[in-house]
Amino acid sequence: MIGDVPAAGPHGGDGAAIARWLGVPVEQVLDLSASLNPVAPDVEALVVRHAAAARRYGDVAPAEERLAARLGVDPDLLVLTAGASQAIALVAWARPDGHVVEPEFSGYRRHLRSVDPGSPRWRSNPHSPSGRLARPDDLASVWDEAYWPLATGTWTRGDHRNGAVVIGSLTKLLACPGLRLGYVLAPDVSTAEQLRALRPEWAVGALALEVADDALDALDLADTARRVAAARTALATAVAAHGWDVDAADAPWILVRGAAGLRATLARRAVVVRDCTSFGWPDTVRIGIPGPADLDRFLSALPPREDP
Repeated sequence: MIGDVPAAGPHGGDGAAIARWLGVPVEQVLDLSASLNPVAPDVEALVVRHAAAARRYGDVAPAEERLAARLGVDPDLLVLTAGASQAIALVAWARPDGHVVEPEFSGYRRHLRSVDPGSPRWRSNPHSPSGRLARPDDLASVWDEAYWPLATGTWTRGDHRNGAVVIGSLTKLLACPGLRLGYVLAPDVSTAEQLRALRPEWAVGALALEVADDALDALDLADTARRVAAARTALATAVAAHGWDVDAADAPWILVRGAAGLRATLARRAVVVRDCTSFGWPDTVRIGIPGPADLDRFLSALPPREDP
């Protein structure tokens, strides 16, 4: 451990950087800066089972058909991608001018050619960083539903049926950021074909496709959302009992206000939370919901809030 705690990255997932700084294996760091499904199927075991797929190219078309059947959508409208980040990039290449109302996930601005109030709006649902679900009458041209299944227990709000582009993430749902897998639900076949033409060849790996198939077979989406909601409540209650100002909404994370310095304190204890400075909230941290086996570890690392 040398010098100050490494600066937060723009999107969370800082566990590896903190592990290097601490001089410990990354497995010894509890990374709650990336908000992943805390009750996901055992992806590690599935990777072992399907390891031979690493020697093959991925067959995307049948995988798109299988995922579309799960979602109950037309397979011609579903485009698999190497994570939601690639989905965002593809949609931005196809529709390069957009409007983003801050605070909002920074990945949209990164890929859009121009950001202008008169352009089609991009927004997350549930909203990042607040974690709140959009109102039923809220509109956008591009909806990012990376956390929608975990918040609602359903696959999509269905805005693609009303002309919007919808982005989804299996990475978040299956808690496997090392296996990049996301998708786009296009409003029409022409848009889907345009996105497939923009998608790099062999973008989605065979290992990710095969592991996701088995993991989704093992997933009860409605039950997962109920368990996530219960775990969020338990986390929020415990953190508030330490004296912290907690905001828990619909997404698989909580916000802690008035928490300047908390990220650095926890990092020294091999626990990583997300600094919200990139959202314009420098005194707020976002804490992903720990798995059942990790809640006590997090709480033992969490200091009580000192009176101002």
